[in-house]
This record gives sequence, C-alpha cells and structure tokens, in this order.
Amino acid sequence: MADPIRDQQGPALDAPVDSPDDRASTAPMVGLSGRALALGYLVVIAAGLALAARVPIPPNHAWGEAATALGIIGLAMMALQFFSSGRFRGLSGRIGIDRSIAFHRWAARILLIAVILHPLLYTVPTFLADPARGFDRLGMMFLGERARTGLIAWLAIIAIVVLAVLRDRVRLPYEAWRGLHAALGALAVGFGVAHALAVGTYATASSMQVYWYALAALALSSLVVVHLWRGLSFRRDPWRLVSNIEKARGLWELTFHRVDGRPFPYRAGQFVWLATAPRRQSLFDHPFSIASSPRERDLRLIIKEAGDYTNRIGDLAPDTLAGIDGPHGAFTADDAEADAILLLAGGVGIAPIMGLLRDFARAGENRPIRVIVAAGSADRLAGREEIEGMRAHLDLKVWFVLDDPPADWDGESGIVDAALLTRALDGLNPARTLSMACGPTAFMTSTADTLLDLGLAPHNVHYERFDYAEGALSRLDIAQRWRFRALGAALLVGTVVFALRG
Repeated sequence: MADPIRDQQGPALDAPVDSPDDRASTAPMVGLSGRALALGYLVVIAAGLALAARVPIPPNHAWGEAATALGIIGLAMMALQFFSSGRFRGLSGRIGIDRSIAFHRWAARILLIAVILHPLLYTVPTFLADPARGFDRLGMMFLGERARTGLIAWLAIIAIVVLAVLRDRVRLPYEAWRGLHAALGALAVGFGVAHALAVGTYATASSMQVYWYALAALALSSLVVVHLWRGLSFRRDPWRLVSNIEKARGLWELTFHRVDGRPFPYRAGQFVWLATAPRRQSLFDHPFSIASSPRERDLRLIIKEAGDYTNRIGDLAPDTLAGIDGPHGAFTADDAEADAILLLAGGVGIAPIMGLLRDFARAGENRPIRVIVAAGSADRLAGREEIEGMRAHLDLKVWFVLDDPPADWDGESGIVDAALLTRALDGLNPARTLSMACGPTAFMTSTADTLLDLGLAPHNVHYERFDYAEGALSRLDIAQRWRFRALGAALLVGTVVFALRG
C-alpha cells in the first residue's frame, strides 16, 4: 500500500465532537487473531484433503496422489487469497494490513509452486520408466481438450504472480494492475474449479462437489462485495472535500466531511480506502492513514505525492465528492497495557502518528509520550508547530530529525539511531513502553530491531508497512516468516500423508 495536519494552528483541541460522549465515535476492534486465522486456513484446506481421502476410490501411485493433493491445496489457497488481502475487517481487522499482505504474498508463492507441480508429478513414474514417453504424456496433459480448463487456470495463476512481481518494473498503472489482478483471480478460481469437477480423481463425490462450489462461490462473492457493493456505497454515502492544504513539500492534508453528518466510528491510527470524483468507484480507491482523532467531526488524511493518483492530489478542489471505505487496520494504541508510549514517524508516516497524537491530546492522555519525527529536509517536515503545541496538554518530549538540515537547524540530524532512541527512552521502563512507528520500510525495521535491543518487548513494538515490496526485514518480520513457514510445513505434511495413505 502506498500513500497514506491541519492548518498552521489547526482546530482547537476543545473543538466540537460528534457526541457529548467522547468515545461515541470510536469503533470497536474487530477481526480474528493470527492464530485463529492460521487455524481456520488450515482447516479449510485440510477439509478438501479429508473429503477426497474419504471417497471410496483406491489410491493411485504415490506421485499421482501427491499431484492430486497439491491440486486441491493450490486451488483452495487460490480461493482463500480473495480473503487474505486485508479488505475484510471481520477476518483480518485485528492483525493489520501489513501482516495480511505479507501472508497474501507468501501464500501466492506457495500456491504457485503447488499449481506448477500439480500436473508435473502425475508424469514422474512415466519419466522414470521412459523419458520420451514422459514428454509425450506431459504434452497430452497440457494440450488435450479435457485439460483445457486446467491449463487456463494454470496460466492465470502464473500470470497473477508474474504481474505482481513485475508491476513496478513494467510501470503498470495501479488501477490496471488491480483490475487485472481481480480478473485473473476470478479466471483462475472459475476455471480451476471447473477443471477439478470435470477431471478430478475424486470429483464424483457429492462432498467434493459441494466443497469446490462453496469455495468458488465465496471467492467470487468477495469480488462482488469489494467491487460492487462497496462501490455502490461510495454513491449512497458520499463525503465532501472541505479543504486541501499543503503541509510540507509534497505532503497534503485533506479534510473530508460526511455529507449526511453521521459519525464515522474509527480508532486513531487506522486507515481508510479513498476514491474521489470523477472516479468514485472501488476499483480506483487507495489506502491512506487517518491523521485525525475520532473525537473530531471530520476526517483528515495526510497524503504524499508518490504515484499515479497521488501525484495529482494537490489538484483536488474543495467540494470534490469522495467515497470512503473503512475503518481498517490495527495500528492503534488504546488497548495496549503500557506505562509510556514512543511514537516514530518518517516522511508520510507522520499521518497515523498525527492521528494518535491528536487523539491523545483530546482525550487527556496522562502517560509519558515520546515522539521522534524524521524527514529528508526541512521543507518536507510536517506538523512541527502543532506537535510542539501539544506540550501544553501532554507529558510530551519531541525530537525532530533531518537527513539534510539547513545551516540554522536547531533539531537533530542524521538517522534515528540507537543513541537517539536511548535518549528518547530515558526515564522510561523499556519493558513497559509501547512503540509505534510508521514510515519508510528501512526506517521502521531498523528502529524496531534497535528497540528490541534496548529492552522493549516484541509484542510492544509495532509498525505499519505501506509497501507491497519485500524491502528490509526486522527480527519481528523474520519471526513472522518462520510462522508462515510452519504453516507451509503443515501443508507439506498434509500432502505427504495424503500421498502415502492406504
């Protein structure tokens, strides 16, 4: 995800809110835990293997059964990809968009391997006995009429992953890539299920037919929800742009007002998907962090000029209609059991940090708050005056850091390193301090590792990645990858058990 604070003085902290109850516009956190999601994921895939294993058909040779298992696993994973994209709060609202997308990307690689191996493993015994016949059989499998639906699904899945990997290199516009991604996904699931039902070894069983029809229906209905239902909601529930102010070079703060005046419940630090006229459809929405407090009437976003859509963000005029889908994300602080809070912002990562600070100030937060704001140059530094003004309302210490400071700069310079983080934690108990960071990937991962070294608990070190690329990895990311690998190992064990059963 790419781009996620007010005028120079900003609205007063005692400005009106949506309700006399300060918490009335704060949404509850919804979604499943990471463990629950992993367990549910395995259950759905294991159900396909279990149903196939119960069909009263004698197992084929081990290579053929392994191929069948990989076909079931790959196609089930493809269907589940529609739900691991982070667009469904009821599923991934508690783990956050970055973990959802990290898993989505990992699962894409695993299902690609499964799908590529699926037809190849059927031919292994033939290749071992007679390589020439093996090539003939392989050609018949790919070119035969019975396998045509499978070939279409096979090619669609490969195309999805290749386009995702090459997206930045070929400079495919975001909307075009997103549309192709959805269309190819629908093609892969539709033709994949048709292939499984037509030529699948165990597809004659009614239980397997129900399984495949149910997965296909769920996957394709998710497209209806995201691209049709939510697109219609953009029209039924419009927002209007109130102001668009450049807060720093290339950083714009947009304030939106809900036309019908209803409260918009969310938590400070969350994000929304935004689509603006004339393309107020869900295919053209983009994710941006919320820079306001849920105690304010209107919704504020800070957006950086950084892409096809955002390069023109400064041209949006007041009264432009918009559609907003949300709230999403788990980058919030109000549930954390911590004695102190450390906030780290790099570049446009100031957006959710401003949202958190504005909410702390309005709520009368009394815990110590330490803030480090980093930017490349002084003209890209947003929010300094407002943040410093919050000292009157908060137990707040702030460090502003520039990579390239001017001669008269009175703040920090260079990078956010261990020395600066140690100063920021001075007087605090690291084990009871919550850290929240948003900004460039390298900024977040390096500070996360340093904070772990300085004594912060892993469960109290949070950051929100807004890129789909791999980038740098922290120890937290590496630990997460090992959890993904454990899930992959479970799928491998399931394949082996299925292949060797009987």
